[in-house]
Amino acid sequence: MGFAESVRTCFRRYATFSGRASRSEFWWWVLFVVGMSVVLGLADRMLFGADPVTGRAPRRLSGVFNLLVLLPWLAVAFRRMHDSGRPGWYYFAPLLVSVGLMFVLLSGIVIATAADVDPTGVSLLVGGVGAAAIMVIHLCMVVLMIWWLTRPSDPGENRYGPPPVPR
Repeated sequence: MGFAESVRTCFRRYATFSGRASRSEFWWWVLFVVGMSVVLGLADRMLFGADPVTGRAPRRLSGVFNLLVLLPWLAVAFRRMHDSGRPGWYYFAPLLVSVGLMFVLLSGIVIATAADVDPTGVSLLVGGVGAAAIMVIHLCMVVLMIWWLTRPSDPGENRYGPPPVPR
């Protein structure tokens, strides 16, 4: 499946989370979204200027575009996960693991400092080590996600349907 056909398919199946999507459909979609985000980010800077203090441009065009493609991005990601035989919600695994670990870490630090249990500051050291652990675990989850998204399709029909039709 080529670039134009992949983008058309993703827009045609805007909020379709069932079924399967080929590797090429997913990765052409990613290229389209990243490319358009860069182009619209540059357009935002040229049309609306940048804040002289921060150097940041308002994200009007690119922000609207990213909101418009969020649902089809999630849909094609779910279908891509289905294509390799995995549930679509696995796409959220890095986010869920990071948020869960962050919640555990922050709740422990808040309890230790609020109760004045640790006047020596060990909780801050534990917090730093915990934050580093969260970053490492998150990175591992992201690498795993990329590996899953680059796996070949299941050759035959799986529980999510027949393989995507090559075009």
